[in-house]
Amino acid sequence: MPMIEDILNRALKEIHAAANLAELDKLRIQYVGKNGELTVQMKSLGILPPEERKAFGQSVNTAKAKMEAAIEERTAHLQQNARPQGPELDVTLPGRRRWAGRVHPITQTAEAMKKLLLGLGFSFDDFPDIETEYYNFDALNTPAWHPARDLHDTFYVGKNHEGHNMVLRTHTTAFQGRVMKAAGGRAPLRAMTTGRCYRADDIDASHFPIFQQLDAFAVGRKLSMADLRWTLTELAKGLFGPEAKLRFRPSYFPFTTPSAEVDVSCVVCKQEGCALCSRTGWLEVLGSGMMRPEVLRAGGFDPAEYQGFAFGIGVDRITMLRHQINDIRLLYANDEAFLRQF
Repeated sequence: MPMIEDILNRALKEIHAAANLAELDKLRIQYVGKNGELTVQMKSLGILPPEERKAFGQSVNTAKAKMEAAIEERTAHLQQNARPQGPELDVTLPGRRRWAGRVHPITQTAEAMKKLLLGLGFSFDDFPDIETEYYNFDALNTPAWHPARDLHDTFYVGKNHEGHNMVLRTHTTAFQGRVMKAAGGRAPLRAMTTGRCYRADDIDASHFPIFQQLDAFAVGRKLSMADLRWTLTELAKGLFGPEAKLRFRPSYFPFTTPSAEVDVSCVVCKQEGCALCSRTGWLEVLGSGMMRPEVLRAGGFDPAEYQGFAFGIGVDRITMLRHQINDIRLLYANDEAFLRQF
């Protein structure tokens, strides 16, 4: 068949002249592909007279076999003699150093705080970042008119399958109601948790919409502010050294009474006065207080029989104090040069 012979000869010539695998693959598609020249010839078999079909089909199959054999042979030749793509390897260059992973400074601080409180008898567990409005506000005696419930402070994320409003928790204090209800009114009870909290803050050197917090509380008979002060003093000494001092200032929180803001003696100037402590010698580190009767009652405890204390600490704030970091944004920028210091 002259036409088939012409296609075969042309194909073999081009296959043997192919300079690379990409060019060879194009020739395979051109001649023996789904719409290749040889394939098109085979499709015309039906229009030939019956007595010519057998010879025509055999010639096409023979040509196809020769082409495929030539392609396979040329592929092996090109692969054997192919040079590596890209720049040549310079074995005199130094190797690339793989940096060791490190624990993030916020995680380091949270773990140090957890270890200290575990030693004081507190248990630890994780709780959800997305919390019901009840546990985040109502169970903590936060009134409906409180500005913390407004959209400019809190991120609302819809309703759950029971129709309750869901929020990104604004504080890890939201875990208190869950733990007390799970305890079923049994005391003594000491618990803590850490995790991310979310508030609609403008970003600056000391504020970020996401921050880490540690919360802890205790419920039992005859607990008092003295127990709270002792617990926080032990925690501060473990974090900042045995010379650390605490100062309690009256404050207000919907879920504690009496309430107190707690300052620690400046870790930089040792109370001599510096820019970090605004020349006061003290640094604000946490909020605390005795749990309100409404909060105890919501958790299933009789406030006439049990008392409780609670405190919440900004882990980011403690991290910044421990390492003298002046901008909270550095903790969330994931800058490798910054993180390698820890």
